Amino acid sequence: MTTRKMGDSEQALVEIARRVLPAGGFGNMPQETIIREGRGGRVWDVSGNEYVDYLLGSGPMLVGHAHPEVNAAVIEQVGRGSTFFANNEYGILLAAEICEAMPCAEQVRFASSGTEADAYAMRLARAWTGKSKILKFEGGYHGMSDYALQSLWPSRAGNSEAAVADSAGIPASVGGEMLVCPYNDLEAAKQLIHKYKDELAGVIVEPMQRLIPPAKGFLEGLRALTSEYKIALIFDEVVTGFRLAYGGGQEYYGVTPDICTLGKVIGGGYPLSAIAGKAEIMAHFDMAKVGTAGFMPQVGTLSGNPIAAIAGLASLKILKRPGAYEKIHATGRAVWAALDKALKEAGIPAIVLGEPVMFDAIFTTRGSITDYRGTLDQDKAMSKRFNDAARANGVFKSDGKIYISLAHDEKDVADTAAAFTLAAKVAAEAVPA
Repeated sequence: MTTRKMGDSEQALVEIARRVLPAGGFGNMPQETIIREGRGGRVWDVSGNEYVDYLLGSGPMLVGHAHPEVNAAVIEQVGRGSTFFANNEYGILLAAEICEAMPCAEQVRFASSGTEADAYAMRLARAWTGKSKILKFEGGYHGMSDYALQSLWPSRAGNSEAAVADSAGIPASVGGEMLVCPYNDLEAAKQLIHKYKDELAGVIVEPMQRLIPPAKGFLEGLRALTSEYKIALIFDEVVTGFRLAYGGGQEYYGVTPDICTLGKVIGGGYPLSAIAGKAEIMAHFDMAKVGTAGFMPQVGTLSGNPIAAIAGLASLKILKRPGAYEKIHATGRAVWAALDKALKEAGIPAIVLGEPVMFDAIFTTRGSITDYRGTLDQDKAMSKRFNDAARANGVFKSDGKIYISLAHDEKDVADTAAAFTLAAKVAAEAVPA
């Protein structure tokens, strides 16, 4: 592993980006790194620097970059046309595969992004119940809609159910339709659900919230409470779907929601998302079944796009093979152990949090973290030093998550361990006196 160097062509692109893009980028990763290509578990930037990639396009590339089988499927479809705004073979087959895989899925509707899928899922809960409020959990990410951007990243944790908008441009009235409580606090959720049962349409939750696994009985408790009052339980599985297990978080944790949203993995690296759920609820997309008053229109130019659908089908075929998930989890445990060891040896206080397929270090002296509030006292300066040093030494990751792929191999793990050791040493030595 060598320290990253920026060439003239990459620097020129950075300068153009600063001129034509707000804040110089797409709003995602640090703008000074411009990726040229990816293969397997690695990516290369425009300057030719090589990285072990744990960003994976923010998760979609679970089988690795440019997988030959996925590429072949996409190339085959490209020759037949890119999109039709009509039913196509591969979109139908992908919907059938989702229904087979996801315990809650009896029917599927496609969209193009996780933001769309989550927004439609909340609307679907309202259509089904005839009620308006949605309960979400503090720090839970459900896309970029006005409703989702409530109490996602408040700088201070609240002590009431009132939602706080996370963005300029959101009407104050939107917050009045959202209720918020801490993740993993079943008693707080129970109190809110009882209090607002006559107004509450749905509860939306990531079964694993960002990096925080559910506490024992938490998801089961939500399932029981929502069933009691005929409130829709929505699992946002845009991240966890087909990642924790083939049947997603609902299979992995053994709790079946009424509705789930999917994205990332199901598009194989192309824009695709889905809303899936019980036929009774999904009927609100069908005017013939629910009439004009109950109908929920949903149209998207690229919804069910055949290129994304065939890429998704090819990816799922690879993931269904015996041993795939065992390998992903085993690789994740090895990378987790390397990260934990590097931080401990450098004397850096931290918790490695998550599940083997998706985790990261939280730089804190806390003994445990069970909700968003527990992340607020982390050492952000230390986090930045470590993550900057990891990228400089050949590990490409975000500042808050490590995604593991089926393509990562033993060399990737060994190179990552070496980079983490160097990064931890750099981060520890840079602590101000």
